[in-house]
Amino acid sequence: MNTKNFVNFHILMSHSPSCLNRDDMNMQKTAIFGGNTRVRISSQSLKRAMRKSDYYLNILGSPSIRTNKLQLIKEELTDLLKGEFEAALIEETADRFVKASVAIEHEEDEDGLDEEAGKATEPTQEKKLAVAPWVPEEIRVLCRLVEQVRDAGLSDKEKQSAKEKFAKQKGKEKKPEQHFVEEIFDKKIKKSIEGNLMELQRACGTALDLALFGRMATSGLMTSVDGAMAVAHVITTHAVEPQDVDWFTAVDDLQEKGSGHLDTQQFSAGVFYRYASLNLKQLQMNLGLIGDMKAPETTESRARALEIAKHLFHMLATIVPSAMQGRHAAFNPADFAIVSFSDQPISLANAFEAPIQRGHNGGYLSPSMVELAEYWRRLNSAYGLDETAAAFRFGEEPWESGAKKPWPKKLAAFDTLSALEGWITRGGQA
Repeated sequence: MNTKNFVNFHILMSHSPSCLNRDDMNMQKTAIFGGNTRVRISSQSLKRAMRKSDYYLNILGSPSIRTNKLQLIKEELTDLLKGEFEAALIEETADRFVKASVAIEHEEDEDGLDEEAGKATEPTQEKKLAVAPWVPEEIRVLCRLVEQVRDAGLSDKEKQSAKEKFAKQKGKEKKPEQHFVEEIFDKKIKKSIEGNLMELQRACGTALDLALFGRMATSGLMTSVDGAMAVAHVITTHAVEPQDVDWFTAVDDLQEKGSGHLDTQQFSAGVFYRYASLNLKQLQMNLGLIGDMKAPETTESRARALEIAKHLFHMLATIVPSAMQGRHAAFNPADFAIVSFSDQPISLANAFEAPIQRGHNGGYLSPSMVELAEYWRRLNSAYGLDETAAAFRFGEEPWESGAKKPWPKKLAAFDTLSALEGWITRGGQA
């Protein structure tokens, strides 16, 4: 059985003229790589497109609810969990989940992950929370644990402790006795959670995107989750200066002359390299299939992780961000892909550090395919990586068209996407 822990996905996708990801100036995102400008699609944009896709919903279920609107998520949870818990308990649990009594300023990226998590500011009148993934099943388990602690109440000793702390206060601004009672409840609730971590892991795993992309938590009952999947920003394999500008108008049917609106939109085309890496064991742990990273895999837990890896590959090869698609319709699936089972995450982006030059047919796709396969061969040979790898390609072009670099002997090839997907579920076995 293949026991390598990482699955690396390398995708080449040629997009027709489009603007799939814009910056805060409404311009196409770019990056400098190898001293040259490349068009870029952010990893956040790609991940969101995947988890909001019909394929994800139909095959992998509902994703987490990502929001920083505490009142709105309380209403959503109250509706979802009505009949199981009292509304007041759900609200208390939601407050405890994010420790809403503390106002914290955060900077967030497009996917809602906190990038300045530890920087608290002075409390303000409006509670400001980071956009975070909420999982209804996780809140259901937490509600039950909070309810059990509340129903059990405090012992006489704990009540006396609260009274003594209240009495020992000095100064003018004394806290009410209930504050110290709640402190004890906080400790009892956290202790209950510590004793039910596996159940909470499985609950979090009901939203696969949380298991894949992780969650950073700084306070409250929300737990941090180390994401099992790392996704790189997508860049073109060749240099691109996105200077194409579309001057567009919105024609007003009731206006005799001119247009009702005039504006510009930047766009470009290119061959894009997508890279992502999946930690199979981390995924199994995040799904609650194994206890921790030191626990051995089971046949069933690894099979589940490989099944998910297959679906991730399918989405990476077929799903495109939706931005400006009504205007550009750049719904282009993958042209070429390499998937490998490895002992470590390995990007092949440096295959394109020197920008690809146009091939014999005048395009960038064919030479990008050849260079990606050749770079994989050189890297594996130089480092003795011993990866188990296979590629998806339809047709023999460009290798049968006189490519100077031959097809790598150790790289299996499939001419359908489903065939490579099957190879992934078999753990790289023929």
